Amino acid sequence: FSVLRSAILSSYLLGERLNLLGKLGCMLSLVGSTVMVIHAPEDEEVTTLDEMCSKLKEPGFLAYAAILLAVCLLLIFYLAPRYGQSNILIYLTICSVIGAFSVSSVKGLGIAIKGFFAGQPVLQHPLTWILVITLVASITTQINYLNKSLDIFNTSLVFPIYYVLFTTIVITTSIILFKEWVTMTVVDIIGTVCGFLTIILGVFLLHAFKDMDVSLGNLPQVLQSGQQAPVTRDDKNILIEVDNSSITPEDKPKVFMTYT
Repeated sequence: FSVLRSAILSSYLLGERLNLLGKLGCMLSLVGSTVMVIHAPEDEEVTTLDEMCSKLKEPGFLAYAAILLAVCLLLIFYLAPRYGQSNILIYLTICSVIGAFSVSSVKGLGIAIKGFFAGQPVLQHPLTWILVITLVASITTQINYLNKSLDIFNTSLVFPIYYVLFTTIVITTSIILFKEWVTMTVVDIIGTVCGFLTIILGVFLLHAFKDMDVSLGNLPQVLQSGQQAPVTRDDKNILIEVDNSSITPEDKPKVFMTYT
């Protein structure tokens, strides 16, 4: 509901315009999210911090985390100072890439909290504090750049685009870290992909046509009644109109205008 909520609240509370296509984009994002939830993969059972630690130490995830960290540093120190004020994707990509670390940290801390109430010595485990530090650093960075993006760009655009980027990173992280897609059926894979494409289509409608004044009241007459909408032209631009194909261009009347 984050896309729908942010678009509606920004329209009513911040005075940001949400046209008919934007509302349609919100509904498509909601439908796509529902389809993704229905076909979501099963969560792999990881019950202890030792199992989580072994997952984090796998070469595939370490390489993936190194790539994300390099991309994030490139965006923060090179691209953001130069293009962050004009390109909405810069700040939101930083938030989304950092989101991979925050999601992994939340997953591990959830295991640690359950282990704490079960009487396990999770406070003595070094991974617990590593996850806490990573979560605080990633959330702080996300909030910082998300607020910068909200200060510059339209709220009804920021949250949908951020949602798509963040969801993409989270799905990729789940595939690499927890291998949740291994047991999925073909139907669930197709449903998840179709749901995600529906979300992207909804976000495209929100972003591409945000400046158009489109509503049910001013839809073109050809869409409302099926008739050709009348064309209004200025009289000074219409000197003569000949609708006779039998007259050759040389025989058509000529009009001469004198300017003083």
